[in-house]
Amino acid sequence: MLNESEAQEVLGRTVYSGEGEKIGKVGQVFLDDQTGRPEFVPVNTGLFGTSESFVPVQGASLEGEDVSVPYSKAQIKDAPRVDLDGDHLEQADEDRLFAYYDSAAGAATNAAGPSGHDTLGHEIPGHDGSGHDSPGHDTSGPDTDDAMTRSEEHLSVGTASREAGRARLRKYMTTETETETETVEVPVRKERAVLEIEPVTGSNLDDATSGPDISEEEHEVVLNEERVVVDKVAEPVERVRLGTETVTEQETVSDEVRKEHIELDGDVDDRR
Repeated sequence: MLNESEAQEVLGRTVYSGEGEKIGKVGQVFLDDQTGRPEFVPVNTGLFGTSESFVPVQGASLEGEDVSVPYSKAQIKDAPRVDLDGDHLEQADEDRLFAYYDSAAGAATNAAGPSGHDTLGHEIPGHDGSGHDSPGHDTSGPDTDDAMTRSEEHLSVGTASREAGRARLRKYMTTETETETETVEVPVRKERAVLEIEPVTGSNLDDATSGPDISEEEHEVVLNEERVVVDKVAEPVERVRLGTETVTEQETVSDEVRKEHIELDGDVDDRR
């Protein structure tokens, strides 16, 4: 039986039956409420450790890095199921487990009657129930049939979206460059002085003699001209939009895959 110090060492270790069958790994140790001594260890069993069976530590022992228990793999897997509420094992569950293992401990797991079963009702490998040996049995455990399944790995390829980059629109201004100078022809008008001489005739005699006979005087004419006035007017010329489009490219993915192979050993008649 494991003591208190050894009980803490079994966490995570592999449990084997008295016949050397691998059962599973220890996940926890449950202690007696009154004495504090270890009583049960739950062992992960089933496919990929999806089930949990409780095994008494009474009779268990450390064998190197492993834990050995005096029960068969079939007995442990058939133990009563326990629905835990926290980390406490109820007294009723303890009683059921002790009663089951007390019964199993007194049974001869390898003794078979004419029916081909032991005293716990489990079928004995290599016995067909008729008193004659069956053609063979699986030496890796009693819970498999008489055939092996060969599997192969294949690549399962999919896609996942991820950010690969960003694009941004930015507007800016430039001035006084040759490519951005606009030239416009603008007509402008200017006044200039024109000297006109006309002879004095009867039609303009009154205007010509309206002033003094002899005098000094000046006559001024204001000349006007147009000058170019430049102003700038902003006009919308186009709309620019940033969008996305999806293109599809082919990529080659390669990785190593494993295949199982089954070979014959011994005197076998190959009927493939």
